[in-house]
Amino acid sequence: MSKTPRKSSKSAPELQLGRAVEWPTSPELAQLDRVPNPQKDTNYVVRFTAPEFTSLCPITGQPDFAHLMIDYVPGQWLVESKSLKLYLASFRNHGAFHEDCTVEIGKRVASAIKPKWLRIGGYWYPRGGIPIDVFWQTGTLPKGVWVPEQGVAPYRGRG
Repeated sequence: MSKTPRKSSKSAPELQLGRAVEWPTSPELAQLDRVPNPQKDTNYVVRFTAPEFTSLCPITGQPDFAHLMIDYVPGQWLVESKSLKLYLASFRNHGAFHEDCTVEIGKRVASAIKPKWLRIGGYWYPRGGIPIDVFWQTGTLPKGVWVPEQGVAPYRGRG
């Protein structure tokens, strides 16, 4: 794999990695970058953890907080982590329900990198006394791939 950054073109925007970029103001405006997978012939799991994800309630405008876990088995592409961080941060001023945020993130990542398999777990902190956990995945896990549990305990209140 070449270590040279790819050049920008109309069909392939320049990677955000290695340069200063503006924080995206909405998920729709966020650029989600991908890079070639140097191990494309090997099935393995990549995990991203976002323990401080924030969005806004679309009704009240109150902040909502979640612990997100994204696991995927890459194909040709990997998610570039800086762009994922910027994409997730773009939800800070975005009003959407927990279910919509979680599923939209899963679908956007899956669309960008076309993984062999992907799952997202959204473990939302309670508001109004009810925690909401949201799970979404693409297809079936490839045979023989080990995926650890996401390890996020369900909310139980004060111990």
